[in-house]
Amino acid sequence: MVATVPLSVSGPLSVSAVRVARGRLLSCSASSTYSSPFHPEVERAVESLYGVYREIDCRVAINSARTHAIACALFAILRPGDELLAVAGAPYDTLEEVIGIRGPSDSNINIGSLKDFGVRYREVPLAADGGLNWDALGCSVRPETRCVFIQRSCGYSWRKSLGFADIQRVISLTKGQNKDCIVMVDNCYGEFVETSEPPMVGADLIAGSLIKNPGGTIAPCGGYIAGRKGLVEAAAARLSAPGLGVDCGSTPGHVMRSLFQGLFLSPQMVGEALKGGLLIAEVMAARGYQVQPHPFGPRHDVVQAVQLGSRDKLIKFCEAVQRSCPIGSFIKPTAGSTPGYASEGALVSLFFYKI
Repeated sequence: MVATVPLSVSGPLSVSAVRVARGRLLSCSASSTYSSPFHPEVERAVESLYGVYREIDCRVAINSARTHAIACALFAILRPGDELLAVAGAPYDTLEEVIGIRGPSDSNINIGSLKDFGVRYREVPLAADGGLNWDALGCSVRPETRCVFIQRSCGYSWRKSLGFADIQRVISLTKGQNKDCIVMVDNCYGEFVETSEPPMVGADLIAGSLIKNPGGTIAPCGGYIAGRKGLVEAAAARLSAPGLGVDCGSTPGHVMRSLFQGLFLSPQMVGEALKGGLLIAEVMAARGYQVQPHPFGPRHDVVQAVQLGSRDKLIKFCEAVQRSCPIGSFIKPTAGSTPGYASEGALVSLFFYKI
């Protein structure tokens, strides 16, 4: 069963990507106010992965994460009066406050969400089968729609993650209605699962986390933004300040080394995650639980969803996972509040489970 999942679909690409980076990687030094000379080399490596068939630009934000990277991109490209259109249902939980769908507990506080800045938001509900609503997408772009937002992974939603045929079709439908509309893809959890990446099928902008798939399980921090050069530079300016972008800021040397090593290992680690997901799907489905995707169904990200049926079962599942870990097996995970989430969550062996 495990042998049916390839170890990696992007192994040669990761080797080539790290090869294009130049520098004495074994002695990556730290920097303070101004960026490390190795920062551009990490960007070159990531850029080569996402722009094999299309000339793109890339920026790596070291002291960042997935939500921060996406927020920088959205604030960079949207202006008052613009509309953000989510075409795969509701976005990931941590983007709700960024967009303004969910606000702080004190409604009198203006936290500077997109809504606070006059950006309107609309989403296209999923079809009854949990897939994209193609009939609605064919006429969903309005004159004020500046950005169409595609969340590639299912995240915590019970829906199918999107393959490249779906992403390419959304891009084609969008550009057919307004060729100037920006198509942005939240690429998190999907990197290196398939043989292509969104910019290769026409996405204008993508963003994601370096501590998940591209980090190979060892990158301690970081987010990335890749796509059309002008859009990426605008996002980099939003990260810090116009004229600075990601070219200034503290960059610890050990972090740079971890990013290179993680990028090199990432296809193998993604392959292991796919195998683990397949095993969990097979075992849990055999015991009567609903799983998404099914054991031998197509996989477009590393997420394996299981409907356990109750909060108590989920917590017990988390405890069982933690007890089986080689590190921290004595720790008992408990549910608690987590920044960015309205629901409780539990950290189990460095993985986050939404309760």
